[in-house]
Amino acid sequence: GPSRPTVRKSGETTMMTSIFLRPPAAAALRVGSPALAPGAVLLRRALGMFCYQCEQTTHGEGCKTVGVCGKTEETAALQDLLVYRLKGLAGVTVHANDAAGIVDPAANHFFKGAIFSTLTNVNFDSSRFVEYVREANEHMDRISRAVAAKGVPTVEAPDVPWFSGVPHPFAWTMAPEDVTLSGLEDLGHQVGIEKRRSLIGNETLLGLHELITYGVKGAAAYSHHAALGGKVDEESTLALMRALAFTCTPAAADPNNVLAMAMSVGETNLSIMGMLEEAHTGRFGHPAPTQVSTAPVEGKAILVSGHDLTDLEALLQQTEGTGISVYTHGEMLPAHGYPVLRAYPHLKGHFGGAWYRQKIDFSHFPGAILMTTNCVLDPPQGTYADNLFTTGETGVVGVQHLKEKAFGPLIARAQALEGFTVESAARAAASAVTHTVGFGREAMLGAAPAVLDAIGEGKLKRLFLIGGCDGSEGSRRYYTQVAGKLPDSAAILTLGCAKFRLISDGVDYGKVKGTELPRLIDMGQCNDSFAAVQVAVALSKATGLPVNDLPLSMDISWFEQKAVAVLLSLLHLGVTDIRLGPALPAFLTPDAVGILVDKFNIKPADLKHPQEDIERMLQEGQQQ
Repeated sequence: GPSRPTVRKSGETTMMTSIFLRPPAAAALRVGSPALAPGAVLLRRALGMFCYQCEQTTHGEGCKTVGVCGKTEETAALQDLLVYRLKGLAGVTVHANDAAGIVDPAANHFFKGAIFSTLTNVNFDSSRFVEYVREANEHMDRISRAVAAKGVPTVEAPDVPWFSGVPHPFAWTMAPEDVTLSGLEDLGHQVGIEKRRSLIGNETLLGLHELITYGVKGAAAYSHHAALGGKVDEESTLALMRALAFTCTPAAADPNNVLAMAMSVGETNLSIMGMLEEAHTGRFGHPAPTQVSTAPVEGKAILVSGHDLTDLEALLQQTEGTGISVYTHGEMLPAHGYPVLRAYPHLKGHFGGAWYRQKIDFSHFPGAILMTTNCVLDPPQGTYADNLFTTGETGVVGVQHLKEKAFGPLIARAQALEGFTVESAARAAASAVTHTVGFGREAMLGAAPAVLDAIGEGKLKRLFLIGGCDGSEGSRRYYTQVAGKLPDSAAILTLGCAKFRLISDGVDYGKVKGTELPRLIDMGQCNDSFAAVQVAVALSKATGLPVNDLPLSMDISWFEQKAVAVLLSLLHLGVTDIRLGPALPAFLTPDAVGILVDKFNIKPADLKHPQEDIERMLQEGQQQ
């Protein structure tokens, strides 16, 4: 493989006077043009599908015929093309800002939602991607005209080898009448990973480009959540666009530059997660410890899954007085900790487990179901598709999509279904458990004196952050085993849907021996990662110890692109000794992983030997 590049210290970035280095080339490719059509089908057959953006990718290498998530070759190609168009939109928007002082909030908002739609398990509806591409073209055209109206030259399109054979993203124009599903699928194969791999000739560099792209995807998703909650920051969106546009420039041929830009994505994501926390707490209040039951009550019912708390709020408002009970699923569980949401008496409890169990959970739910964001799965034929509704960026073929929080059809479906009967509610209640949520930043900081006292007295010897994403692989039982084998002098911080590996069996972790501190502390969704970071920073200030010297071990379970963004934020902060599993990202080659190991001492989780991993983490604590 290529020699391992040297890297700068954490926090350093490469400054460039411009990301656009050469004059634009006149480039317009008609989708239906004779120049493209003859070889398009042959190219599709030669390259096919390739996707390795998530942890569950086939054989740890890449999905090549159909995604493990369920997405088809057609959808994968359209997602690749949409990302390509968004690289172009990013370049045009950054140029408009830098050269002409133009800020376009509509394009910024669209960018975040559109790239969010390409995350794992968000949108399986190919027709929606055609609309996204069409709208991206419209934004690019409008911004280009605004730049020209100011007498400023159009964006420069530098010559880079990984776009050979197709026009550069900054300069590619599409005729509106040519934006069709079949034509766009063919184009998607020309700009996907397989094509760029054949052109770039450096697997490590290609993977580092994808590290930026996936980090941007995750951070944009968080920013989109914040915007729906009323918090918008055009500068952070522009920073994400700048990072994506950077991958289209000659500077991105240098792995050092690419790693520096990846760290800047982590920095931007940190500020975005802070903005998201402000959006949630400003609207719903600060979470407080709250017990949540999985026992349903008799009556009509709606189940809400995903992450979007504003959708849940709107649904609670629209179902007031209807007699319909609302339940959370998956990562909506922490919603019960927010005072404003908890005040709705018909928010009754939680149903089911992590996202990957939804085909079982949704099949057994006797009401209507709303999927707000990732992670959605394609319903098995003949099951619950008629009861499922999507909203926002989510989409599934054959499932009704609701726009702008217009939940009338969802409510009507719930009223038409049987709901929980006396008997079915009693059966579910027989195996019900309770779980305490709501340990947000304010609650944790309020408990800081007790935590510090317990640490100082030697009663609390170590904190373990066991959280992140969950998935269907049996190897993820490792996280259950680690939590279950920890000594009673240890406390566990958890967040994200990985918490279900710790709570699904109703295990009572009790209290730290000799204290009133709970051993299991649920800090919320993956969207609440900022709170965990700030708690670590607060402990660092209170103890006078660097974050890396705190009695804290991080055992992180990752799955998709939001987790990539969070990881980049932790690396930007210089956090070291993170355990990552179940598998390391397939898009990072051994050389790229070696860089991260050398710089941050990232370690793979020892899935087959959880007890040994615990001993290593405890030993690391003794060495600090």
